[in-house]
Amino acid sequence: MPYPVTVLTMFPEAFPGPLGVSLIGTAWRERGLWSLDTVDIRAFSDDRRGFLDDTPAGGGPGAVLKADVVARALDSLDGPKRPLLYMSARGRPLTQARVKDWATADGLVVLCGRFEGVDQRVLDARGFEEVAVGDAVLAGGEAAAMVAIEACVRLLPGVLGQAASLESESFEDGLLEHPQYTRPRTFEGHDIPEVLLSGDHQKVARWRQEQREQTTRERRPDLWAAFADKTTPRG
Repeated sequence: MPYPVTVLTMFPEAFPGPLGVSLIGTAWRERGLWSLDTVDIRAFSDDRRGFLDDTPAGGGPGAVLKADVVARALDSLDGPKRPLLYMSARGRPLTQARVKDWATADGLVVLCGRFEGVDQRVLDARGFEEVAVGDAVLAGGEAAAMVAIEACVRLLPGVLGQAASLESESFEDGLLEHPQYTRPRTFEGHDIPEVLLSGDHQKVARWRQEQREQTTRERRPDLWAAFADKTTPRG
């Protein structure tokens, strides 16, 4: 059975976007390893004009997606219980650990907000996980949804083909990935590091580990602190 992904959105035409290309797209369209469906939230408005939002309670600018409309869209879905994600700048960060958990579930349902967001009551009542893809605010949840979905489905067995290629990626063991090089040997005066051309696999592995540690220390001190704490022997 394919891994089912359903997106609740006001703009179903935004999909598949980048999810439809390269190995991810092939795994969907040609190999059937995962499926992608979109549900237009607008279809569940009980307003004859199709309105699905209202002014914020307590006042303020913008509009809020109504709880009853989102609930009806969600309740229209069939199939097994799946993790429910709501893409939101106020959510917990998207991490590789969370992605790995979702990839072992029975699929994924992703809600894309717009305007000022979604009525908190439907998020709480239905058990949505609020997920942020970075410390920035987007106009809507569609682009963020694509990030979360791609991060998840690429881990499904057979999608990328080489399980070994996933093991040394960024975040898998708490470190960022080492830099990569390929031919030509010299590019605009910059050479491939000699150790990578030495044929000594132990030296290459040691160099890559050193690069991972150095890059993580410089770019993500938060990750480095957690890695150092985890790997420091306890007295």
